[in-house]
Amino acid sequence: MHPTRTTGVKLYVRITNTKYMSETDGESAAKSDPQRYEVAVIGGGPAGLSAALYTTRLSHETVVIDRGGGRAAMMLDTHNVIGVTEDVSGNEFLQTATEQVESYGGDVVRDYIDEIEQDDDGRFHLSGNSTDIVADRVVLGMGFSDERPEPPLPRTGKGLHYCLHCDAYMFIDESVYVMGTGEATAHVAMIMLNFTDEVDILTRGDEIEWSDETQKLVEGHPVDVIHEDIESLSRGDDGWLESFEFEDGTVREYRGGFAMYGSDYNTGLATSLGCELNDDGTVITGDHGETTVDGIYAVGDITQGHNQIPVAMGKGAKAGLSIHKDLRTFPKSLDELESEGPVGETEVPGVSPEIREAAEAFADD
Repeated sequence: MHPTRTTGVKLYVRITNTKYMSETDGESAAKSDPQRYEVAVIGGGPAGLSAALYTTRLSHETVVIDRGGGRAAMMLDTHNVIGVTEDVSGNEFLQTATEQVESYGGDVVRDYIDEIEQDDDGRFHLSGNSTDIVADRVVLGMGFSDERPEPPLPRTGKGLHYCLHCDAYMFIDESVYVMGTGEATAHVAMIMLNFTDEVDILTRGDEIEWSDETQKLVEGHPVDVIHEDIESLSRGDDGWLESFEFEDGTVREYRGGFAMYGSDYNTGLATSLGCELNDDGTVITGDHGETTVDGIYAVGDITQGHNQIPVAMGKGAKAGLSIHKDLRTFPKSLDELESEGPVGETEVPGVSPEIREAAEAFADD
């Protein structure tokens, strides 16, 4: 993974690790003995890639295993990330981040990890369709999936949205809907009054589930509750939503809105390892992403907090720093020095040959 650059534009050559990745569609590359890494990151979203960036640049052999897709990859535009312009899509953002990790010496593998077992020596054995890896530390960054309502629906990013803090800005002075029946639906609708005076709640014919107190709040705000289900929709030439037609024949115009039907957290691997969960389904973590299982970290949208790219990146960075402090060779403790003697000149630096080679190549360009 030697980076090459031209003046003004950074380009990276990606070298595929054929030991783990499919050579052709539907074919799996041959497995060998488990590949050893210090850090394995599952999930190639902003949180996982940030963790990998830190552990790689802090001289730890790191692999990212990513199945592709994910919430960030679906973004048509990137919002709220300093230094990244709005015209950058989610896929472009993640591709650049992936290439950065690789340019520093990290490996990135396209696969789905379906099992993690802890070996007798405390290390973790990760198995996937074409992956066989042993790692000292594991970072879980698989995120969650938004629960989608039944069609008819606008296109995601062109009238159907899931992130209030990402997309509310684009709906200033526009007609907006909030779809759902729960507490979050009602509160998001009222929050949207900070941006526009035209907000409807669409229950799609389902019974309201929010509390009596919340109902009083809704009644005290200029929000219309539409109970009829959606019969059809119309789009403009640009693909954006223009209006919904409801079962009673009425037509209402909207620029877009938010679906609030909950989240499906990808915690299967976490629970199989014994990691404890919060009541909302997220993984319980400490300040630096440490879970209730030693050696396992969780970052990003799989944990509690705001589901925002900068927040996810910060969580990944904190986990990466914590892992480095845990794994780094130096400084030795007093007990180690007393039992092993002083550190010899041949023992330093503590960086692996692979990371050193990548660093030298990066510095030469």
